[in-house]
Amino acid sequence: MSEEPEYIWFDGKVVPASEAKISVKAHALHYGTAVFEGIRAYYHNNELLVFRLKDHIRRLLESARMLHLEPTFTEEEIQDGIIALLKKNGFRTSVYIRPILFVGAGGINLDYRKHPKHIAAFAFPFSAYFERSGLRVCVSSWRRISPMSVIPRAKSAANYLNSCVATIEAKLSGYDEALLLDEGGRVSEGAGENVFIVRRGVISTPPVYSSILEGITRDTVITLAKDSALSIEERPIDRSELYTAEEVFFTGTASEVEPILQIDGRKIRDGEPGRVTGQLKAAYSQAVRGESRKHADWVTTVYAKAR
Repeated sequence: MSEEPEYIWFDGKVVPASEAKISVKAHALHYGTAVFEGIRAYYHNNELLVFRLKDHIRRLLESARMLHLEPTFTEEEIQDGIIALLKKNGFRTSVYIRPILFVGAGGINLDYRKHPKHIAAFAFPFSAYFERSGLRVCVSSWRRISPMSVIPRAKSAANYLNSCVATIEAKLSGYDEALLLDEGGRVSEGAGENVFIVRRGVISTPPVYSSILEGITRDTVITLAKDSALSIEERPIDRSELYTAEEVFFTGTASEVEPILQIDGRKIRDGEPGRVTGQLKAAYSQAVRGESRKHADWVTTVYAKAR
């Protein structure tokens, strides 16, 4: 199958990819006035399973409301559109899905509330985000965007320029990914991931007021840890704790649960993936493939109704 999708869902209709066009005058192109989501669908036992579709679309519309991007479709219409898109493309492999709500052409006025809004979604085959498992990361010289200036909790296109410059800085220095601190110097998140540490038997992750995006994979891992009676908490994390942790790992839709083996040239313990990380990674893998009885509602089947 080609890496390029044949069809795209655009303003409520599944159309050939060649017909899904926007103007170079689109406000979103010039000012980043767009919100988006990243969603995974896993092909397992001859079925395509979309992971936490409802939660992703709910967050998409919450991001839109925070930024005065009044949605033109309901949660249910967007969910149905994505399922229709996947069926039309006929995917028989795991895919990444990108819905985006954006401001179209309406002039250069910064007040875009009356400008036309569009929504689209596309999907493509996808397996692994990072080139290797077990990451070497650095603390970026760039700070995570501040809630005093923008809204970190919104998954907006404009916010991700912060992530881009941090990732490029890390790659230029020979690392796999960047970690960012918040404006107060506490650990915030990775360039495109939430972060967890395991220290003295307790799993910790930064709270929402540390300028993080409220990750759905983050929420999934917190839930799975509680299911396994693991000790877990949300609290501010000092940079120095990264270097003394027994384990550190990223979570994200694209990255899933990924162990971090080195930070700023310092090995995390013995430089090997830890037990807790491995346990949560395995539980996550089961959940996304519909093998968790307790959380069967996390997956939405694509082809079941057609059989």
